[in-house]
Amino acid sequence: MWHSMGRLLHHRLLIKTLVQRELTARYRGSVLGFLWTFIHPLMLLGVYTFVFTFVIEAFRGGPTTEPYALYLFCGLLPWTWFSSALAESANSLLMGGNLIKKIIFPAEVLPTVSVLHNGVNFVLGLPIYFAFWFWLKPDGASIQLLWLPLIVLVQFLFTLGLGFFLAALTVHYRDVKDLLANILTLWFFGSPVIYSYTHLADTKPDSPATMLLQLNPMTHIIEAYHKSMFTGELLNWKRFGVTGIVALLTFVLGYYFFDRLRDSFAEEV
Repeated sequence: MWHSMGRLLHHRLLIKTLVQRELTARYRGSVLGFLWTFIHPLMLLGVYTFVFTFVIEAFRGGPTTEPYALYLFCGLLPWTWFSSALAESANSLLMGGNLIKKIIFPAEVLPTVSVLHNGVNFVLGLPIYFAFWFWLKPDGASIQLLWLPLIVLVQFLFTLGLGFFLAALTVHYRDVKDLLANILTLWFFGSPVIYSYTHLADTKPDSPATMLLQLNPMTHIIEAYHKSMFTGELLNWKRFGVTGIVALLTFVLGYYFFDRLRDSFAEEV
């Protein structure tokens, strides 16, 4: 063992060179470069300071939605699809660079695959959710469950539109993938996954937290899942309708942005 450790010291220059290469490769094409090493912890500090100072405080004292584990599962399923799909879509063109360079390949396939295969994981998780739902809430079935495919479609369009935008942007600005991780962390706490938006809207309708949540499309998408799959309540069609329009516009604009930058992908990846 000591002999092996001695060899590590003997090759310390090689190790240093390889570490530098890995760091250089990681931040190649990034505007801020190695500054991300310092920005990451500062951004995390800012995110968690905001969350635990303002967001969690806003929901403190609210009633627990029972059974809470099932409520949490209902929100985590679509959120996991959303966050994983965006993270993979942002890197999809970089990871599939060989396909884009060597053959005539429709680049939009790559972010679409990222969104769809994470969507399959979401769908595969639904039977597990419903098994626990009928066990823990046998009287919870509702005709509102019939709206589930529409909710899934709205989330798909919204996620894919953002996926197109992020994929195209990351090719030119590698900082995006570093920034996205922090944004998704903040977005998670800014969406009603671990708390009840309905309770907050009823008890503090004019609070800054409520108004910010109302501007978040994922608030209304996840709330639609909760109403359809958990409480069996009627969807808020006014808010969900607006969210559907936003999702469609996001898809169209995201694809337009992607298509405008298409010719530059092969040179940049």
